[in-house]
Amino acid sequence: MRQLTALDAQFLNVETPTTAAHVAGLAILDSADGAVTRSALAELLLDRIHFSPALSLRLAEVPLGLDHPYWAADPGFDLDHHLFELTLPEPGDHWQLADAVAQIHARHLDRAHPLWEMHLINGLFDGKVAVYTKVHHAAIDGVSGAETLATLLDLTPDGHLTPRSRQTTARNDGEATPGAGAGTGSGLEAGASAGAGAGAGAIAGATGAGGGTAMVSGGTKPTTTGGTGRTAAGGTERAAAGGAGRAAVGAADAEVPAVGQPLEEHRIVCETGSGQALHAARPHGTARAVRSRGTTGAVSCDIHPSHPSHPSHPHDPDTRTSRDPDTRTSRDPDTRTSRDPDTRTSRDAAPARAADDAPSVIGMLAGAAFRTATHPVRAVQSVVRAAGDLDAIPVVGALPGAKLVAKAARMVTGDQHHRPELPSLAVPRTPLNGPISARRHLSFGSLSLKDVKNVAKANGMSVNDVVMTLCTSALRSWLRERDALPEAPLIVAVPVAVRRAKAKDLVGNQISAMVAPMPTNLPDPMERLQAVVAAMGTAKRRFALAPATWLGELCSILPAPLTSLATPAIFRLAGMACPPINLIISNVPGPQFPLYMCGGRVLSYYPLSVLTDMSGGLNITCFSYDGMLDFGIVACPDRVDDVWGLLDHLRTALDELLDERVGDEFRDGVGVDLVTR
Repeated sequence: MRQLTALDAQFLNVETPTTAAHVAGLAILDSADGAVTRSALAELLLDRIHFSPALSLRLAEVPLGLDHPYWAADPGFDLDHHLFELTLPEPGDHWQLADAVAQIHARHLDRAHPLWEMHLINGLFDGKVAVYTKVHHAAIDGVSGAETLATLLDLTPDGHLTPRSRQTTARNDGEATPGAGAGTGSGLEAGASAGAGAGAGAIAGATGAGGGTAMVSGGTKPTTTGGTGRTAAGGTERAAAGGAGRAAVGAADAEVPAVGQPLEEHRIVCETGSGQALHAARPHGTARAVRSRGTTGAVSCDIHPSHPSHPSHPHDPDTRTSRDPDTRTSRDPDTRTSRDPDTRTSRDAAPARAADDAPSVIGMLAGAAFRTATHPVRAVQSVVRAAGDLDAIPVVGALPGAKLVAKAARMVTGDQHHRPELPSLAVPRTPLNGPISARRHLSFGSLSLKDVKNVAKANGMSVNDVVMTLCTSALRSWLRERDALPEAPLIVAVPVAVRRAKAKDLVGNQISAMVAPMPTNLPDPMERLQAVVAAMGTAKRRFALAPATWLGELCSILPAPLTSLATPAIFRLAGMACPPINLIISNVPGPQFPLYMCGGRVLSYYPLSVLTDMSGGLNITCFSYDGMLDFGIVACPDRVDDVWGLLDHLRTALDELLDERVGDEFRDGVGVDLVTR
């Protein structure tokens, strides 16, 4: 049993009828001749979910909301509540896929069950399939989310055929050996057994508010290289993956573990735009039984988000689900379900959890009373610690005297770290900001990572700086088209992981954010590039010298009952009166070699994140994978009328930088795959 932190609980409190606080990802897969099915995904989940306790823990609410909730095991865990299937109507193009995923992304997760869903989407026009997965931000950040769902990915097409061993080898101290199962309680693990070779965390990587991802680093190269080029979501040939060992964004060349080599001998490299943290990927702990009561078909797409307690919806006339007459369902005779005799419905039971693992009402109330009595002391401590970064906190950092107060607070706490002076963080008004609606639109597409790296090399900067410049230029063009370009730079928040322990040690969030200006006011593309480098460099240096903790401290100032009531109103009021930022942008480095799920090759992975009244109606996240930069853009249509147009501007922005400084001999002949209307 573990209680949610104030920051974790904030992601629950921020949810309203117009805000759903989950992070997600859309993976486009080769169907592997029909091998990627709902029953195959169910089998994969049953085989590996024990490595990821966050996927089997549900919320235990404190009576009357007197304290933050707890994580507790779900005794009635059922895949029917989490795994769904739908089929797109013909022709199954990418705009239909985007519309269907946008409708699912807008719906809240059901808090009566573990906070995640997976949707298998069939009917894509080119014979591929898509897997959309979303997990609540209260349960994961970018690092832990990547490690959690990395267990579903393999380094070889047949990796899923090797079950992850659940047998334990007894030690003298009674602990299970690595690879034997999953930790209980609040542990979050990215385990893998020998031969399975789980890949880096492509799923749930980004998190617009979490930042960071995972990739495999170190070890021995496989005997064969991945020379086959991956195919784009749009159906065109993408750049060749270059096999194993391709360098990830901002990192040294990564090598793929040899087939059959345990992943625990490698490291998971967790990175953000400003730094990285290393975590060993070693499963340990006690295995537990997971069961499924069968399949229920699929969820359909509705035009409006559902109530949190009703994840399923009436059929949309434009979207066929697995219950439609002309669509094969998971109950068809030739499709195995978890009720079929040859399909495993549960695993061998492991030692039962201790009886006190489930929080008791008396215990929760006693804890709430104690924390309420001691809250004033903790609140003062949080205020003092947050005040040390007052000049870096949006809105209040622009107030007169903020820098003096910050210096005084650092003296009181004995903080001797010198912090570089930050530029003005005054937020201009744009159409992007203001209260959002419950609807979501999204777009996705890819750019050549080789082209981006060439620009970075030619200008002596990082890939992350180039990505931020591309987003800056695209936003400038988009706003100019609408005569809405402000004279001042936009202000962007960049999530940063501050996880110091292994991600498996804690469920929940250990994140902060860097806030920096985006020079959308500069007309020259090279000037914008240099200005982005300067602004991000200052933010990175400050964060490296003294990692900001103000995000978590601010969430701890008010007592839990008041926070849960006040947060929605505060976010909506801030969005209308004084938005702290214009948008959130995340660049998530990933593996530069192919990964597989249920035998199907992951061709692209588009991260999708959170919109709130306070952060605005647009979120841009990109994930570097297998030689490409995959962009996922989520928008509120009341704020952003053309979410696909931003992708065109991203391509144009890259062309501008290539034409300026990179000759034809450096350009990637493969080009780009951006879905356009």
